[in-house]
Amino acid sequence: MPSLIEVVLHPDRRKASPEPVAVSLRPVFLVGIVVWLVALGVSALLWWRGTIDSTSLWVCATGMLLGAGGYLWSRQSPDR
Repeated sequence: MPSLIEVVLHPDRRKASPEPVAVSLRPVFLVGIVVWLVALGVSALLWWRGTIDSTSLWVCATGMLLGAGGYLWSRQSPDR
């Protein structure tokens, strides 16, 4: 294994980088959206009981919207 100094001075001696693995991010975004949806339901129940203010509702809604945007982005990328 070449040392760091040798790799910096002679980058041609470095091992080739591996090929990237194609991974679908759609399931990740869908799970995130479902988690935010559950959190929104719990927050709505606590808000209705007067335990918390409406800030939590906005945070959960924002998380769901960002997840939906990420899901739409992942659908537009043909290689993902």
